[in-house]
Amino acid sequence: QVQLVESGGGLVQAGGSLRLSCAVAGRTSSNYTMGWFRQAPGKEREFVAAITWRMGNTYYANSVKGRFTISRDNAKNTVTLQMNSLKPEDTAVYYCAARPSVVYTATATSAYGYWGQGTQVTVSS
Repeated sequence: QVQLVESGGGLVQAGGSLRLSCAVAGRTSSNYTMGWFRQAPGKEREFVAAITWRMGNTYYANSVKGRFTISRDNAKNTVTLQMNSLKPEDTAVYYCAARPSVVYTATATSAYGYWGQGTQVTVSS
C-alpha cells in the first residue's frame, strides 16, 4: 500500500514561489508515475504535473508549463513541485498521487490509485 504525505503549502503573494513536497512510503517498484493535481473551490480536480520514478520523464499541464517544475529524489523517496511566478488562479488544494505505470501522460484522476491528503496553496493578488 502506497502512502503519500504532502507538505509545504501556504500563503504567498502573486509572483512568489512555493515548494511542495510529497513523502512516499510503501512503493515496491520503480515503475511508478508520480503526479500532482489541484482542486480549487467549486471546481473539479485537475492535473498539474507528472514524473516517472525510473527515468524522470516529466509532463505538465499547459497552465503551469514554464512556471512549475516537478522532480523526484529516489534516495529520499520524495517528489517535489517547485512553483514559481504564482498567480491567484493557482490557489487550490494540491494533491500528490501515484500510479503503478510508466505512462506519464495520463491526466485523468481515475488513472491514479493512490492519493495524499492534500495541502492548501493560497496566492493573494
